[in-house]
Amino acid sequence: MDFGLSAELLARFQFAFTISFHFIFPAFSIGTASYIAVLNALWLWTRDETYLRLFEYWKTIFAVTFGMGVVSGIVMSYQFGTNWSVFSDRAGAVIGPLMAYEVLTAFFLEAGFLGVALFGRRRVGDGLHMVAVAAVAIGTLISATWITSANSWMHTPAGFSIDADGRFIPEDWWQIIFNPSFPYRMTHTILAAFLTTAFAVGAVGAWHLLKDRSSRPARIMFSMAMWMAALVTPVQIFVGDMHGLNTLEYQPAKIAAMEGHWETHKDGAPLILFGIPNERSESTDYAIEIPKLGSFILKHDWNAEIKGLKEWPVGDRPPMLIPFYAFRIMVGIGFAMLGLGLWSLWARWRGRLYDSPMLHRAALVMGPSGFVAVLAGWFTTEVGRQPFTVYGLMRTSESISPVPAAAVGASLTAFVIVYFIVFGAGVYYLFRLMAQAPVTTDSHELDRAPMRAAGITPGPAQSDHDPSSGKEG
Repeated sequence: MDFGLSAELLARFQFAFTISFHFIFPAFSIGTASYIAVLNALWLWTRDETYLRLFEYWKTIFAVTFGMGVVSGIVMSYQFGTNWSVFSDRAGAVIGPLMAYEVLTAFFLEAGFLGVALFGRRRVGDGLHMVAVAAVAIGTLISATWITSANSWMHTPAGFSIDADGRFIPEDWWQIIFNPSFPYRMTHTILAAFLTTAFAVGAVGAWHLLKDRSSRPARIMFSMAMWMAALVTPVQIFVGDMHGLNTLEYQPAKIAAMEGHWETHKDGAPLILFGIPNERSESTDYAIEIPKLGSFILKHDWNAEIKGLKEWPVGDRPPMLIPFYAFRIMVGIGFAMLGLGLWSLWARWRGRLYDSPMLHRAALVMGPSGFVAVLAGWFTTEVGRQPFTVYGLMRTSESISPVPAAAVGASLTAFVIVYFIVFGAGVYYLFRLMAQAPVTTDSHELDRAPMRAAGITPGPAQSDHDPSSGKEG
């Protein structure tokens, strides 16, 4: 079952498909882990029961998301051996330790404290429970650090030598880990995760406000999310600009593809707002552009020279279509996020934050925007890296395992079927959880809310000191 495609192209489709599913879960769980840590800290500080209810509400959502992220992540690692064994052989001495450090320093931290964070408050006390919740949140950030470092090294390799067999040999781990694009990519990724969570939380809060404007948990969710949107989105736009300048320095061909430039502009490049890239004629048809603004954004000089894609041999050029459109989707969503954040500030200033159905509907529509933006950004940077796995040094065509296209096609088909069934059910369950309002005050009922969301009717709860239980709770 090769669909008439090469093994390389099918393997790339498979990796793109599985990592797209995987990426949305860490993008949400990283932000959610920090969010529940903040909620728990607010509960300890204020002893306001609403924060405790929100913590219990979102910790269940986090647990489901974290579990799906772990399962989908395991699949990713297997592909390095099945489909990309040549890449693993040649770059494994660099990539392998970075992935191992992620397991040793981050995953073990998350796994070790996750059970305490989810179920251990009554057993260890509020203080140690807060430590466990914070450890899980920190673990997600450490995990993102190592994975982003490995990915960044593939874009801007540093700190290595190449032996006679073409293998990458580590020479300076400081340069490998903190390679030239890492600080920008890391910051951009973490902020994207926080915004993804913020807009999801904001959508849930908006949903419940539309049903009951007096709901205090919904008000707190919505208010916290809109603060994040208003304050973090401008920072993310600035960081994205810095990341773009770094990309221009180290991967100028990718920038040419993102911007839609085929020809070199020696006296200032226009900003192409929209167009249709035509790789046959090597032109961007029906371009809507603003003169010289592209040079000003990329080099902060109206007349700066910007190279076009024709400056590179055809075999070294990234495909333009996906980076061109994905980049515009990401940027467009970013400015829509900024607009919603500013709208919320205006409503807050007027005292109408919780009494503005149009704002709430807009926030509900924007709920999935973070997920779409992170996927668009991922497609932009990864497709823009082609035709290389290690930029400028190792081609994707040289990285593929010697497997027949039919075998890759069969596994791709299996992945598509299984992923849509398993993760489709998981996402449906998450929506069921989010649809339930966090209004229960009894702690036993809070623990049983996920069962009710799944349509299971739990039996009567025993109290902590129920004599019939035969022991203290």
